[in-house]
Amino acid sequence: MSRWFSHDIVDHGRLPLLCCLIAFILTFFVTRTFVRLIRHRKQAGRPPKWWEPRNVHIGGLHIHHVTFGVVLVMLSGLTLVTMSVNGRETEMTVIAVCFGIGAALVLDEYALILHLSDVYWEEDGRTSVDAVFAAVAVAGLLIMGLHPLMFFFPIWHGRDSFSWHVAVGSAMALTLPMAVVTVLKGKVWTGLLGMFIVVLLVIGAVRLSRPHAPWSRWRYNAQPDKMRRALERERKWRRPVVQAKLWLQSAIAGTPRLPDERTIAAQLDHDVHPAPPPTEPILIAQ
Repeated sequence: MSRWFSHDIVDHGRLPLLCCLIAFILTFFVTRTFVRLIRHRKQAGRPPKWWEPRNVHIGGLHIHHVTFGVVLVMLSGLTLVTMSVNGRETEMTVIAVCFGIGAALVLDEYALILHLSDVYWEEDGRTSVDAVFAAVAVAGLLIMGLHPLMFFFPIWHGRDSFSWHVAVGSAMALTLPMAVVTVLKGKVWTGLLGMFIVVLLVIGAVRLSRPHAPWSRWRYNAQPDKMRRALERERKWRRPVVQAKLWLQSAIAGTPRLPDERTIAAQLDHDVHPAPPPTEPILIAQ
């Protein structure tokens, strides 16, 4: 067995394919098992214990595991394209083009995957546009030679001390939790760019959450002072964005003019609002 593994798998470059197959099979069976357990528990009317698998809900929206699968496929596919041997292989270029076409088709319907409903032309359909913008931003940063955690690599190689490597490794491990906190605070672009520019993650994780974000729903409803400050700051920073958007809408309509204060205030009242209190516990497993 060891000789077969060494000769037929490792020496022939099939180890990634084998690992991919094993991960695919195990994930499929684990997911199916968890879903069956969740359905059986619901049919029995029994509440889940803290360690049992359960559905993921964010802001009252059920996040199906296909959503996480799409994100992982996109990230891993883009990573594989980026890590091609020297970027000059014709076959890798063709594969990259096919991946780009497939990714665009999938992300254009990302809102459908997220909501399991045809919301293409509705407000929830903007999720697809946001997903495409995020993918373009990540690809653009990679094209410019930036990559996640690049800030830490010079520091890591700066010394050979074991304690130094432990400290830098711990800081690297904290980037993902900080990115999650930043995104939960409603700062999606800060979390995305922060994977390349780590200082943005620190700022995003420490600063106040946006008032409509999941973090505000879970933490600020019991802290009215923080919610008030979050609303005030959101209105302040959203104001020029709303003003530009209203002007652009007027320009497209053929009547370009600066919006008046009443129109801007009405749009801010519509866009900026506190998150409703949570109606369900925070669920952490699918």
